[in-house]
Amino acid sequence: MKVIMLKDVRGVGQHHEVKNVADGYAINFLFPKKLAEPATEAKVKQLADQKQAHEAEALKQEEELNKKIISLRGKRVTVSARATEKGGLFKSITAKDIGKAILAEHKVEIPESAIHQPEHVKTVGEHPVALSNKNEKVELLVSVTPSL
Repeated sequence: MKVIMLKDVRGVGQHHEVKNVADGYAINFLFPKKLAEPATEAKVKQLADQKQAHEAEALKQEEELNKKIISLRGKRVTVSARATEKGGLFKSITAKDIGKAILAEHKVEIPESAIHQPEHVKTVGEHPVALSNKNEKVELLVSVTPSL
């Protein structure tokens, strides 16, 4: 019997997959526990349409992120942090801090997963940071200034 998995089931299938399972297993276990539903032609078509819509949305978001990353090419961001007299920071600057600074200064929201630091930023000064996606890679200069 063909079923559409509603949840992940170890050894059987993952969410939104169409699987062929034994009739008794489907009727006595999967259906009562709402782990699967019968795979009718209409439901399989609806599932395929949902997957296609999801892929189109993901592609659209990818293109938007590419445009945002390109708009930051050659730009500079300033982050203020507590520092010692010698220029060392009390806490390193993270991708989250850099993302907040980009949003505050350039009004562009970049996810933390797109911000890549070659090394931990632990000192006052200028540090290069890469903003990258599948298609684009841009270098951004992060200027760390001591706060009072």
